[in-house]
Amino acid sequence: MINLEKLNKNQKAAVLETEGPVMVLAGAGSGKTRTLVTRISYLLAEKHVSPYRILALTFSNKAAREMRERVASEVNEDLGSLQITTFHAFCSRVLRQESQFLGLSKNFTIYDTSESKSVVKTLLGRRGISTKELSPFEILYFMDHLKNNGYYPGREVENFVPDKEDSFFEYYEEYESELHRANAVDFGGLITGVLQLFEKYPEVLKRYQERYQYILVDEYQDTNRAQFDLLKHLSEGNSNICVVGDEDQSIYSWRGADINNILDFEKTYPDAKILKLEQNYRSSKNIIEAASHVISRNSLRKGKEMWTQNPEGESIQIIECHNDKKEGEFIAQKILDLNRNENAEYRDIAVFYRTNSQSRLLEDYLRKSNIPYRVVGGVKFYERKEIKDLLAYLRIVVNEKDSLALSRIINVPTRGIGATSLRKLEAEAVKQATSLFEACENIVDNPTEYKHLRLSAKVKSSLNGLVTLVQEVRAFSSEGVAPSVLYEKLLHESGYWDHLKASKDYESMARLENLEELGNAISQFEETEQKPELLGFLETITLDQASEEDRELPQGEVALMTVHGAKGLEFSYVFLAGAEENVFPSYRSLEMGQQAEEEERRLFYVAMTRAMRKLYICFAQGRMLFGQLKFNGPSRFIHEIPNKYYEWIKDGHKTTGYSWQESESFDDGWDSQYDQDHQYEDGDVIYQVKSSAEPKIPQKFPKGSKVIHSLYGEGEVLESEGAGPEEKVVIKFLDGARKKFMVRFAPLVLSQ
Repeated sequence: MINLEKLNKNQKAAVLETEGPVMVLAGAGSGKTRTLVTRISYLLAEKHVSPYRILALTFSNKAAREMRERVASEVNEDLGSLQITTFHAFCSRVLRQESQFLGLSKNFTIYDTSESKSVVKTLLGRRGISTKELSPFEILYFMDHLKNNGYYPGREVENFVPDKEDSFFEYYEEYESELHRANAVDFGGLITGVLQLFEKYPEVLKRYQERYQYILVDEYQDTNRAQFDLLKHLSEGNSNICVVGDEDQSIYSWRGADINNILDFEKTYPDAKILKLEQNYRSSKNIIEAASHVISRNSLRKGKEMWTQNPEGESIQIIECHNDKKEGEFIAQKILDLNRNENAEYRDIAVFYRTNSQSRLLEDYLRKSNIPYRVVGGVKFYERKEIKDLLAYLRIVVNEKDSLALSRIINVPTRGIGATSLRKLEAEAVKQATSLFEACENIVDNPTEYKHLRLSAKVKSSLNGLVTLVQEVRAFSSEGVAPSVLYEKLLHESGYWDHLKASKDYESMARLENLEELGNAISQFEETEQKPELLGFLETITLDQASEEDRELPQGEVALMTVHGAKGLEFSYVFLAGAEENVFPSYRSLEMGQQAEEEERRLFYVAMTRAMRKLYICFAQGRMLFGQLKFNGPSRFIHEIPNKYYEWIKDGHKTTGYSWQESESFDDGWDSQYDQDHQYEDGDVIYQVKSSAEPKIPQKFPKGSKVIHSLYGEGEVLESEGAGPEEKVVIKFLDGARKKFMVRFAPLVLSQ
């Protein structure tokens, strides 16, 4: 019997409404995970639904594991066939089961972002284009945009028409061909691949519709259009779909999330029941009511009235600092005070900031104060060079068509197969229409037929050793040898371990420790799997990296992180640094209009609602940004908090609020011009943007101008930044090439 008495009235309703489409609007700290877990347990124990018939989707492997564990603790039956998983893991499983329909083999490789970037760099290299001329990330962003919207070749997407005349579209088509030849897919391709499968093979879709009688989706506000279409297909069989989300916490549009999926749910499911979880169990009444006033300014929302029975709590502290150094000094000192005077543990304290670049100064002051801290979201374990090298060895064992993996390690450690030899081998593979590894096998097996390649004896010997090693490990793998044993064989017989050990420097020793930890990870994988296989391990760690929310949190340190990274977490004490105009909200959002500003407000709301007991919102009168001292003033979001919820503190004393006239004077040499270009971080994305002030001189080549370049010919200005000597333009020429120029140096004239 499932205990429903632990739920409030609205949570209970969300559990019991099992039939038909249901959308649960779950506010911050409203117990949505408890509700979802109880709903699944209720279906299993009370409705006697087979675990085989339930599919629950979320966005992180960590969240999926925790949800499964909680369900297991509530129901007394075998959950073996119950799928509580991520979108990417679910689609990967479907594609492996149905791979023959799309011309893939079951052992296809999943490329992460760095590997996708390598493919794009190869495509640029073939065209003789330097990555300085054209950033691979521009092309990757274009391709992600297509896939987030559910596009695959030949598909017509409602309200989204890709620009096939755009030169980047050619890169997309060539990139997809490269992946197909390598028997690989990328993260976005996992979703669009299943869409293609379901739409081209209705009989396959019908099988999955008949299997999954109940579909549940967590963090629904983070879904993109492709994921929405996937859910729509799966739920067409019986419409028993329950989505749980909060439009007020939709903060990932830069990653493809579409808030319209939650705003327009009833358009797709006209008979949907809308339920609201509005009681907050996390924060004090002051924090919740203040955050609710801020978010109520948004128009893109369904509307919830958050409330709590928690105590009123202390007032929010608005901390006005002289400059960014004083801000760092205040935060460090206040953390010490909380630890010493209020017995606050460091692990219960977090410092949030809008962009990663803000952490440096904060770290300086925490170090000076001997405060232990950890930056959450730093360099990830599986992104380290030595780890990616050994994973490439494992990948070529699993998938011989993965030429990207082989090109990475063919001369790592150094074995005499340099860039020239590699180019010869790659050219031969293209000539044979085979993968790079298959071409190497042919050369090793029939050396006399490849004398024209003029490979040295050293190269031939090294190729022979590498090919033999991979073939041996592959044979052992097919015989059921444990992945950890295969890993040890590759690590040592490839010479990688000895190469690092011979260096004896600190960095090499650290790399050896990381490789030992990779071995531990493989061993732990073996302990959790009934039939552990190398392919399964590689898939697990690759899909883990697809999730932004699988974070290693501090155990006894203060947590430093961006607000994007803080979503889903909670801390007793929260410091929000840099709450200023043009910082939070960001430059970029203020240039992009109302929808972008509303997303910034949602981000501010997320930051506020992470705090359980105390919230400190800090801003500086002056801050160094992009090499200049800027006077931005407090964030507009601060002014949206009613006075009764906060105390305004300046120089350690309460004041009535912010006054520019009261601010102390700064360096008279400050450059007040805002026409400088700069880089701006947003989440994990770095944008090149311009300041918000209007240029004082008219642009010579405004956006849309038709121009002639003496070398590249006719073109159209796609972007124009700055003015006068600082004017920069991006031009698309008739041959499809895009080029960026500093106008004062470029031979450009307006076309007549």
